[in-house]
Amino acid sequence: MNDMAKNLILWLVIAAVLLTVFNNFSVDSSPQAMNYSQFVQQVQNEQIRNVTIDGYTITGERTDGSQFRTIRPAAEDPKLMDDLLANDVTVVGKEPEQQSLWMRLLIASFPILLILAIFMFFMRQMQGGGAGKGGPMSFGKSKAKLLSHDQVKTTFADVAGCDEAKEEVEELVDFLRDPTKFQRLGGTIPRGVLMVGPPGTGKTLLAKSIAGEAKVPFFSISGSDFVEMFVGVGASRVRDMFEQAKKQAPCIIFIDEIDAVGRSRGAGMGGGNDEREQTLNQLLVEMDGFEPNEGIIVIAATNRPDVLDPALLRPGRFDRQVVVPLPDIRGREHILNVHLRKVPLADDVKPSLIARGTPGFSGADLANLVNEGALFAARRNKRLVGMEELDMAKDKIMMGAERKSMVMTDKEKLNTAYHESGHAIIGLVMPEHDPVYKVTIIPRGRALGVTMFLPEEDRYSLSRQQIISQICSLFGGRIAEEMTLGPNGVTTGASNDIKRATELAHNMVAKWGLSEEMGPIMYDEDESHQFMGGPGQGGKLKSGETTSKLDKEVRKIIDGCYEQAKKILDENRDKLDAMAEALMKYETIDSHQLKDIMEGRDPRPPEGWDDPSSGTPTGGEPQAESAPESSDDAEDDETPSRRPSDPLGGPAGS
Repeated sequence: MNDMAKNLILWLVIAAVLLTVFNNFSVDSSPQAMNYSQFVQQVQNEQIRNVTIDGYTITGERTDGSQFRTIRPAAEDPKLMDDLLANDVTVVGKEPEQQSLWMRLLIASFPILLILAIFMFFMRQMQGGGAGKGGPMSFGKSKAKLLSHDQVKTTFADVAGCDEAKEEVEELVDFLRDPTKFQRLGGTIPRGVLMVGPPGTGKTLLAKSIAGEAKVPFFSISGSDFVEMFVGVGASRVRDMFEQAKKQAPCIIFIDEIDAVGRSRGAGMGGGNDEREQTLNQLLVEMDGFEPNEGIIVIAATNRPDVLDPALLRPGRFDRQVVVPLPDIRGREHILNVHLRKVPLADDVKPSLIARGTPGFSGADLANLVNEGALFAARRNKRLVGMEELDMAKDKIMMGAERKSMVMTDKEKLNTAYHESGHAIIGLVMPEHDPVYKVTIIPRGRALGVTMFLPEEDRYSLSRQQIISQICSLFGGRIAEEMTLGPNGVTTGASNDIKRATELAHNMVAKWGLSEEMGPIMYDEDESHQFMGGPGQGGKLKSGETTSKLDKEVRKIIDGCYEQAKKILDENRDKLDAMAEALMKYETIDSHQLKDIMEGRDPRPPEGWDDPSSGTPTGGEPQAESAPESSDDAEDDETPSRRPSDPLGGPAGS
């Protein structure tokens, strides 16, 4: 029964109740009312023609034809009948009303009916039937949310940056629209599609777009919704979900974060989980068991495909794996165009320039960038979102929010300026290093200063020279402090740099086979399966001699890079001083100013910079692209690095 029918019935019941109350309690005011004394006096004066006695109410007609009405007192009046008969008044008695048998039964059974109604109400609430809300007894029902075909508005036009993934799932749409096209040739559509990719790449959005294009119902549920504290609840919910889906077929079931329920069974260190394993077993049976599920396509999403049970990934269940990777530069531009359509833009906005400066960004990151840009424009009371606001949003996401209110002494600022200048100069001089994009000593996030690098193109692997250049630039800040403050003046600000440089050197030797001494051998197993009973459980055993050689080779790489970086800064000491001076003056310098310094010229003032004679100099925000790598001057040893430790890719950071 739909809502309109329910509302109609409700109004009809209300109207009937009001009509009954009106009829029962309305008073006919047409007869003239008078008191009992007047009535007796008129009877004695022979002014009354006839009366009708109904309990305490007496109505009648006078001799002049007028009607009257009066109420007899509760006190007995035995002379009334004598007076009426003596004065020739016609007396009519009215039979007392008696309740019908059904009314008496209803009144007698009303308490029992009331108790039964209350009991049924609470039972419905416990079983999840009250107003569609779940109750204590509804744990065996599916929690999947059903979206009808007219509720899903997302289409392929709303998905960008993953063209290959869209091509993989387009035939699902064709099958749902016209299944006979494939059945004529004996083809069957995949029962399940597993979408794999990093967080924020649009796996859920792509699944919704399939339902929106095919115009079919869409069931959505999370993997964690299956598992409860009661044994057997997850399996019951899986059965209930597929029963509902069969009634809506053809339809799509989307399970987000399926790794919450689909992990490998009996996995080593973590022990087993009977409830989760029963849920997984039921899911396996429903997807490819004795009873076929025609017209039901299961789409699942995860960013951890390595932990899924092999039985879940075999053909017949999840037949196809669709990789939804981080977008490349063209994909990022297309994603930006999708999100920029929703905000009013200034003429100077160039999505291609923003896309080039945001390598490693996912679709969610780009959506957040556009939103932050709109917020910056709103704070400035602008009606259009310009390139300046989008650049500020990009810097905020990649480097952290500015903390201009943070109080720093001139000595700390100067030390930070030398530290960041050391990073920048090494990055500018070392071969195959990403170009320096921006250097700032304005505290951002948890860093006192940031040096950002801009890759000229998307990078999917690193050469040995690129890794060596990165290690050298990481030590540039510490070496600059040592040159200006002496060995005893070096601060803890380089703790992050040392950690990241050590990780790179260790990976070169133990994982990537980039050491001539140790050879192309992997000495460290992948630890991603450590808690899932995979091949990395317990780590790979190494002899003490091998471990000693590994440590010596790592130390050799670190020492070589340190000496190389120190030599570069010694040869460019004048540029180090000039860059630190420019940072103290402007607080933020961009690639154009860095080029001026490296060529021996005075750096040009940034646009919008105020002369010191008129007040405190403030660094302008230059218009430039940002980058996925940076070196930061940490506040303490525990400051986390926003730069990806895996050089093969990852989100940008500062």
